[in-house]
Amino acid sequence: MQLPSRAPESSHVSAPPIPLAAPLPEFYGVPAHKVRLEDPTASAWSLSRSRRLLDASVALLVLAILGLPMLAVALCVRLTSRGPAFFVQQRVGRKGRLFRIYKFRSMASNSSQSGPGLTRDGDCRITGMGRWLRKLKLDELPQFYNVLRGDMSLVGPRPKLPQYAGITNMPYRPGITGAATLAFRREEEILGRIHPRQLDLFYHQHIRPLKARMDARYMNRATFWSDMRMIAATFLACFAPARTPAVFRNASTRVLAFPPLPAQKVGVGNSLETVN
Repeated sequence: MQLPSRAPESSHVSAPPIPLAAPLPEFYGVPAHKVRLEDPTASAWSLSRSRRLLDASVALLVLAILGLPMLAVALCVRLTSRGPAFFVQQRVGRKGRLFRIYKFRSMASNSSQSGPGLTRDGDCRITGMGRWLRKLKLDELPQFYNVLRGDMSLVGPRPKLPQYAGITNMPYRPGITGAATLAFRREEEILGRIHPRQLDLFYHQHIRPLKARMDARYMNRATFWSDMRMIAATFLACFAPARTPAVFRNASTRVLAFPPLPAQKVGVGNSLETVN
């Protein structure tokens, strides 16, 4: 999937739908309009102990290897702008429970009181160091601690603020990366064309339902190999800047084109059935 080359002009009173250059990928043949967003369940792999063991092992390995570099990043954040090195905020987790997410602070310390909850390209609240952290996705590294704690998973819907949550009472953990996260990796550029007063309206009407259906559709048939492909696609996307030739820039999107698989036969409590 490619993001739109043009976003609605900020002068519009109501923003039109996002014009996608290609249809949304059909994850395992499940149409987007048939995915249930209220009180969903999930595939057997999404709720398995094996997945949780994989999450904890990878998180522990990443924290052990990148512990010193993360300490250096925290020191740079602390010295280049006023405020703490880490940003802590309440997000919606598994079964609707709130948890504290950890990130390197990339915005001014009082940004939550001085602007909307959504960030857009060119947001003046983002610090100089924060722009580099966001560009390289380094601000997300502390979330491996959330994965180790069991608040998050490696792959899943991004943890949202309560007012922006699109999937209610989800039985699976939110993730560091996921289907919608990868597809909307340049979301701030889209929101950069929207007037600040219209950000919430545009997000609720166009972006939130689209991202929620993509995430629920992925978690509907998530497997070990689909998670591995998602992680690989995320690495490709992180190292594919905007000026990279399209053949490399779109490689991460092609990884999402999983072959159709038959529906898994699992228990009623462990399977997300589509609405007929």
